[in-house]
Amino acid sequence: AATASASAGGVRNILAWDGASRLYYWDSNQQCLHRISIRLGEPDPTSVVAASPSKVLRADKELNFVVNKISINRNGSALLLAGSDDLCVMYLYGRSSTKENAIVCRTVSIGSQVYSSDSSAIRILQVSWHPYSDTHVGILSSDSVFRLFDLSSGVVQPEQEYYLQPVEPGRSRNAASICPVDFSFGGDHLWDRFSVFVLFSDGSVYILCPVVPFGSVYKWESILEIYSDAHTFGLKSAKSAAVNNSNMAISWLEATFPEVAQEATDRENLSTIKAHSHALFDASLALQGPLRKVCHGGEDEDLAVRGAECEGRAVSFLYNLVSKDSILVTAWSGGQLQIDALADEIQPVWITGSAPRLRVDSFDHIRGIAMICESIPAEHSIVKLDQPLDNTVWLGHPPPLLRLAIVDLALPRKTEGSSLITMFADPLMPERIYSLHEGGVDSIVLHFLPFTSQINGKDENIKTPSVHPVLSTCQGETSSSSPSPLSGFASLSDSFGYSWVVVVTSTQECVVLEMKTWNLLLPIQIDKEKPIDMEQQKEKDTPDIISKELLSGPKSVLAPQASPNLRSISADSIEGRSALHQYFKLFHENYVEYAHKVYFELKHHGPQLKRIIDDQHARLDEAQQKISRVEAKQPMLDERIDHAVQRHNSLEQRLQRLRRLPGAHKKPLSRAEREFKSELDQFTGVELDALRSSIDTLGARLKRYTKSSKDNLTTQRRKIPGRNHVQDAQISQLKSSLEKLSLLNSESTKKVELVESAIKTVESSRNKTILS
Repeated sequence: AATASASAGGVRNILAWDGASRLYYWDSNQQCLHRISIRLGEPDPTSVVAASPSKVLRADKELNFVVNKISINRNGSALLLAGSDDLCVMYLYGRSSTKENAIVCRTVSIGSQVYSSDSSAIRILQVSWHPYSDTHVGILSSDSVFRLFDLSSGVVQPEQEYYLQPVEPGRSRNAASICPVDFSFGGDHLWDRFSVFVLFSDGSVYILCPVVPFGSVYKWESILEIYSDAHTFGLKSAKSAAVNNSNMAISWLEATFPEVAQEATDRENLSTIKAHSHALFDASLALQGPLRKVCHGGEDEDLAVRGAECEGRAVSFLYNLVSKDSILVTAWSGGQLQIDALADEIQPVWITGSAPRLRVDSFDHIRGIAMICESIPAEHSIVKLDQPLDNTVWLGHPPPLLRLAIVDLALPRKTEGSSLITMFADPLMPERIYSLHEGGVDSIVLHFLPFTSQINGKDENIKTPSVHPVLSTCQGETSSSSPSPLSGFASLSDSFGYSWVVVVTSTQECVVLEMKTWNLLLPIQIDKEKPIDMEQQKEKDTPDIISKELLSGPKSVLAPQASPNLRSISADSIEGRSALHQYFKLFHENYVEYAHKVYFELKHHGPQLKRIIDDQHARLDEAQQKISRVEAKQPMLDERIDHAVQRHNSLEQRLQRLRRLPGAHKKPLSRAEREFKSELDQFTGVELDALRSSIDTLGARLKRYTKSSKDNLTTQRRKIPGRNHVQDAQISQLKSSLEKLSLLNSESTKKVELVESAIKTVESSRNKTILS
């Protein structure tokens, strides 16, 4: 399911794809939704055809907010319209009516009592469809609350509420550590499918597990796998904490999925399984984290939580499942991407003694859950590579992170030093990640995955990701103007392995780019340690003109064995003729045939030699022309060198004068001062905004609580029987009677005045008639 961020300052994305054949684009000027039908791979395998004109869809209610993001669910029946202070869902295939050549669709607000209230200061930070449900929407807001709404049962009250408390009681941390930024649901891997990853402004990542929408559907094999894993590794552990945690997980699984506890005969034909509403009555979910890096030695604890290479504050987060690896990507405002992988599996963790608040119906079925999720008070030990498996499994420790890379996108520097980045995973090739920012779109391909590379038997050395720019919106490197922002992004793919990228600019221009998918995971391997032999390379590039057999010459001819009296034999004799015939035969076999071979090969290689000679002459002419151009530019180069030397001398003299000025001999900052300055730069503007947001949020919640408490008190007073209640009722009736009497009296007085004025008028008219 696509993700829609509703942050007020986030990168806009008003483009969505249903995964099949329809694109959706929100027109902010006309306040309507365009549905564009597309065909992939027709007529050519790499072409994209779009229908024109598009279908126009309008909401049946007026939207009083600016839409920043849109997102469509899995089956393409509903679409989210998200803003910073309001959220609506538009049903695309519900009851509709045609009006002004547009389809009017039913549109409802989500959480109107919480987010769209006039007195509420709660901002929507992130919105996402749940990957295992078409009706559940997760919302993270600025009051540090994660809410899960079920659109099929109600859009006013959330189905589940989780109040995030990342700071342990009794400890003081900066405001950035308690300011949430982004969240992401987990993928289809063990307990990841029940996990919610939450990113905070200081870069720390926390996990909520398990979070399951009521009625969501999962694969039967997946549930059975984690159920057997809890029995195998949890119950058989030698540590009591592991046994306790696995027992709670097993009881939760058996209550949420009752089929796992049934006999094998009853569950043979199961392929999918539905989650039932359940919650532990005496325990709340623990906020696992912050996730720490795997340490190789005596690393600092702060560096284990956050990378020192990143600048600014965390702005967005992406969870990506690649085969057996869970990849976490954090984007920073300085333009860096922090890529980590989970080095261990996620397990559910509860805090006993903290009872949640349940909302039940008349049949005692759970309809809503609300709980406070705190971090575990115990100190987290830094995870190291040499720890045995028994020290980590089912002990309630959050999984460690393995740092894969820090990618610097080299974004154009802004005056405030803050860049906004949104990330997307390629639906066809999960190893590729797209980053959308104000400078354009970049493609990052991962070439090393810890578990996947180990399973496939690849080299264990970590290979750095490859970064390629897909689209640039900057006018130029030397341009001082700000880049043109993008307003929409979508990644398309078909079943034949072809991939495209669709980008919409702020001027409503659509750009479609074909993306290569083959051989991207096979980078060119260059052995830097082995030097290149230039002579061997030259011999390899030089073609053979004459074969080596001809260059070695004819074969050596050995003189035939002859008797000692050979010289005394005459040529006319039979013996002399036989000897001469033998010598002539040897000469013909060696020298004459060798001569014929040389003649034939020289005649065959004549045109090739001519081409080589012509090429050498052309290269010679080109070299002479280059030499002549260099000779012509030599005086100008000499002048430029002299000018540069003079400029250098003048700058050096100026530097010497500047050094003599007072205050130029300031001492450089110490290491502690530099660290303090970097910390201040990282949280510039975060502390004050976080405190203001917290104050506004608490004030809004206090007003709602005061109003609800007054209403409850009034209803309670009305329901209390007794003498005081009767007297109050009589007094209220008397007051209402007196008010009615006063109204009647005033009306009667007005009527009397009208009658008197009418009588006076009649009398005056009569007097005038009599006098006349």
